[in-house]
Amino acid sequence: PGDRVACAGAGYANHAEVIFTPKHLATRLPDTVAFDSGAFATVGAIALQGVRLADAKLYVLVTEARCRASLEGTIREAVAGGADVIQLREKDLDDRALLARAREVRQLTRRLGALFIVNDRPDIAILAEADGVHLGQEDLPLQEARRLLGPDALIGVSTHNAAQLERAILEGASYVGVGPVFPSGSKTFAALAGLDYVRHATATTSLPAFALGGITLDNVNQVVAAGAQRIAVSQALCAAEDPRAVARALRRWLQTE
Repeated sequence: PGDRVACAGAGYANHAEVIFTPKHLATRLPDTVAFDSGAFATVGAIALQGVRLADAKLYVLVTEARCRASLEGTIREAVAGGADVIQLREKDLDDRALLARAREVRQLTRRLGALFIVNDRPDIAILAEADGVHLGQEDLPLQEARRLLGPDALIGVSTHNAAQLERAILEGASYVGVGPVFPSGSKTFAALAGLDYVRHATATTSLPAFALGGITLDNVNQVVAAGAQRIAVSQALCAAEDPRAVARALRRWLQTE
């Protein structure tokens, strides 16, 4: 039914798939859910976070040095244009500077109502009170990140082929990145996964799957035609003169009836 939201791995360490029915949350779910680890999480918070992720269409990765405007200004304009998720991706900051920036972005995204993800670093995500972390194939294993972050955090995984996608699903990823689709201005890749992988991923999993890698206003139509309903972008928006307008234009391609 249309009011059922699948949140596989989105906050549950010991459940392969949990179905939330929003109109029944207030009456059918207990106040807390017990996990094997002995930790407890508030159902309302987990359910809300999972539903927000399920509704997310436009995911933006930001690096201050790559932003045409200020980092804060870029994030504000991106969210105003329809961005649902902001990922902080800073590879060149020392840990203290990274934590300070993550905390600033957390405060901003909280005020703006956007989900906040930290790239690569579960420790920074915890200290900054982020909604979760995004992991690459060479980062900390998902299960180990889950041990650090707890059962209610969002953990995304970049996948580049069918085997990686299957592993991410089985290990309980909250969402997956699917790509790279095209050459990227913000990251170099040895090979492209391409549109064929987008077709495979969108047909294979009901997890939120964000196509990524070099997606712009000039090629987003190809990505949507391949089945993608969600995208992740960086330079297409961060380097734009008008990030809000770009976000709105990208979001229009992702609208569903």
